[in-house]
Amino acid sequence: MSDSEELDELERIRQQKREELKEQRDSGETGSAAGNTETGETPNSPIEIEDQSHFQEVTSTHNLVLVDCYADWCGPCQMMEPTIESLAAESDAAVAKVDVDRHQRLAQQLGAQGVPTLVVFADGEPVERVVGAQDRTTLEQLLQRAA
Repeated sequence: MSDSEELDELERIRQQKREELKEQRDSGETGSAAGNTETGETPNSPIEIEDQSHFQEVTSTHNLVLVDCYADWCGPCQMMEPTIESLAAESDAAVAKVDVDRHQRLAQQLGAQGVPTLVVFADGEPVERVVGAQDRTTLEQLLQRAA
């Protein structure tokens, strides 16, 4: 798939999600598997990304998303796990986890050349990227700048 085809597909998915959210809002429904930005809800635990379309859904559904590109065998990733979980529970940002071994192409698209790589998405676009273990304060500052 060419870059322009991927961008067209991404825009199609975003438009579809906007229409779904508008219908939910108009019909009074709340919540979804990926949370509902219309009511300001975000999941209280990290979202395990299943595939490229799930990733696109999460980043287009939530205004602010912290994406954690990790590997199970990575010591610094394991060390950051409690911080990532607490940010998911306590911040206004959605937190998504991408297993770089299962989703190599997606990790490559996110610029994950080392793990952990953390990418902040605001309004569906990547705005910040850091590589390596980070403390909670640094991650909170990244999210505040992007909000």
